[in-house]
Amino acid sequence: MSKKKKRKSSKGIPNLTNTILSILKKDKNKSFNYKQIAAKLGVNDASSRNQIIKTLKKLAAKEEILQVDRGKYKAVINTEYHLGTLEITSRGSGYVICDDFNDDIFIASNNINKALDGDEVEFYIYKRRKRGRLEGEITNIVKRAKSEYVGIIQIQKNNNYAFVITDRNTMYVDIFVPIKKTMKAQDGDKVLVKLEDWPENADSPYGKVLKVLGKPGEHHTEIHAILAEYGLPSEFPYKVEQFANTLDTSITREEISKRRDMRNELTFTIDPKDAKDFDDALSFKKLNNGLYEIGIHIADVSHYVKEGTVLDDEAYQRATSVYLVDRVVPMLPEVLSNNACSLRPKEEKYTFSAVFKINEKAEVKAQWFGRTVTYSDARFAYEEAQAIIENNTTLSADDVSQLNKIDTVIPEEIALTGKTYQVKTEIAEAILVLNRLAKVMRNRRMKQGAISFDKVEVKFNLDEHNNPEAVFFKTSKDANKLIEEFMLLANKKVAEFIGKKSPKKTFVYRVHDEPDDSKLAALQNIVGRFGYKLNFKDRRSTTASLNYLLQDVVGKKEQNLVDTLTIRSMSKAEYTTYNIGHYGLAFDYYSHFTSPIRRYPDVMAHRLLQHYLDGGGSVSQDTYEEKCQHSSNMENLATKAERDSIKYMQIRFMEDHKDQEFLGVISGVTDWGIYVEIISNKCEGMVSIRDITDDHYAFDESQFALIGRHTKIMYQLGDEVFVKVKNTDLVKKHLDFHLLGKKEEV
Repeated sequence: MSKKKKRKSSKGIPNLTNTILSILKKDKNKSFNYKQIAAKLGVNDASSRNQIIKTLKKLAAKEEILQVDRGKYKAVINTEYHLGTLEITSRGSGYVICDDFNDDIFIASNNINKALDGDEVEFYIYKRRKRGRLEGEITNIVKRAKSEYVGIIQIQKNNNYAFVITDRNTMYVDIFVPIKKTMKAQDGDKVLVKLEDWPENADSPYGKVLKVLGKPGEHHTEIHAILAEYGLPSEFPYKVEQFANTLDTSITREEISKRRDMRNELTFTIDPKDAKDFDDALSFKKLNNGLYEIGIHIADVSHYVKEGTVLDDEAYQRATSVYLVDRVVPMLPEVLSNNACSLRPKEEKYTFSAVFKINEKAEVKAQWFGRTVTYSDARFAYEEAQAIIENNTTLSADDVSQLNKIDTVIPEEIALTGKTYQVKTEIAEAILVLNRLAKVMRNRRMKQGAISFDKVEVKFNLDEHNNPEAVFFKTSKDANKLIEEFMLLANKKVAEFIGKKSPKKTFVYRVHDEPDDSKLAALQNIVGRFGYKLNFKDRRSTTASLNYLLQDVVGKKEQNLVDTLTIRSMSKAEYTTYNIGHYGLAFDYYSHFTSPIRRYPDVMAHRLLQHYLDGGGSVSQDTYEEKCQHSSNMENLATKAERDSIKYMQIRFMEDHKDQEFLGVISGVTDWGIYVEIISNKCEGMVSIRDITDDHYAFDESQFALIGRHTKIMYQLGDEVFVKVKNTDLVKKHLDFHLLGKKEEV
């Protein structure tokens, strides 16, 4: 049996008036007779036909529909129709987000008319409710947001058909699948199903199984289900792999002659210890005039990935690499991402570079952009660079020896040689200078109104079977910020170089709009509960107070909550050809240029920059705007998949700690319960209001709290409480807690 309730049977055709109105409004420019409506409803008996005829005449008499010919009717267009995006709630109702209105439009479940979460829909305003909110009815589905869903298949007892119950709580119906379209899936399997049709008289859409993912709860199944849910690939098509493997990845004299040769410049990479691809490197040289020549060298992906090839088509469709907890789903095949385009130590590589002459005040006095060939002298891990910065000294022979003992990423340099000592000493000196300059640039950005988002990242130590052994937090230190500042510099200067040209040239920008006033007000309302005060008088005071807030919460129980809420109060960064600047970075011009191995917009930026360096005219803005929108959409899907994978792994971790008590902070309060985030590992779960049995609790929205009717005990946003695992659900990625009490009560 399907989990969804079926419509109760009754005499005649139920809800016929609304059904006829929906049919006519859906095709408002077309007329229908009773036979056509009967066909859409799947009825052909005399009683039903007579009921349809009577209802049509009644609606025409009330002038709710128009009889345009004998026995033919169409909708009365007496209202204004709008377009918007539907968001379904877990309760089956929804809201339409529309640019024509400041407020979202409420859609009751009986007015959704087979639209699904995320669909682009046509609707009209139906009425105003007592609370004054706008209410509407969906009249047409303009574009489905998606056609493929992940869920559990239930084979019915007679084996003639099946239902797929999707993992999404916003999917209010199950999907009917004929048995011949189940791909021999077994009852209870997790599958990927595609919607094919939704007949007018059917309660459920019809679909077919595209792929059997495996048994629910198994690691391989759930990771592939996350990718499938967002339409993300798990492997490359054979023809793409084959094409990539046939590319000439050798470094040739002919190609070198077309580039600026920077192989003799001191060049190195700084990346995470476990990184497999290195798409950026720094070169450093001290000039005689007191300036420093600093090169930001980026893998020249566009040299290998040519427009019009299957490789480029695949890279564009993916638009980004996806970073799940146990794997990376790369944008490019391994022969490029980990080899030809990876700036590995002791190898020559084709690069695209931004080279700057910079003074001690970190001011750019000269710049150059173009294709280069480089040679990486060494690879440093962030930990090594950080050790140099913290010691604030260059490397002695003993220091280099110690680095070589812990540095497993350059095995050929374990034996200490004079050359190794010299290179590493020079790089250590360069790191100290670069760190000093990076701090000047960062301080300047902050004074100009940049916002310092250093959100804690949740990471896992996994065993050989991908079981989470421990949770740890990744924080950004000076070595990370050093690399960040010089990547920001390259991205900013490339965008300025093109953006300030006259006449105007089409380019790919990374923009970030100013935050919405209502979101900032909501943020103040919540963080005020923790004693924080924000000042939104003007842009300078807004960014300053946000930075103070983010600094003040570091190390406190509410840090992750406040960091998350602050980020959510911001507008989303996106790709576009229409430059409006980057609010969060306080840059008037900004692009993405420095990670073409993992981001397609960077590949586009490389191509456009070279095109303009060669004297080319401006390209089609419409073409590139469409590519920007696609890239933004894919980035959003990848982010959701990454979050789901973290949530999944957190729940797996908590499965092995069911008997343990944890201290957490209340991160959310609703009328159905409270959400608690464990301080030690950032795992978040829910305590149902039904499970708090010492009193009857009610939700007080004004205080963000549940309050006991008799005891007056209050569970408020930000309170510290002790919890214990009640239930873990890997399939739904949901964690339930038992509430043990407040910190001071235990």
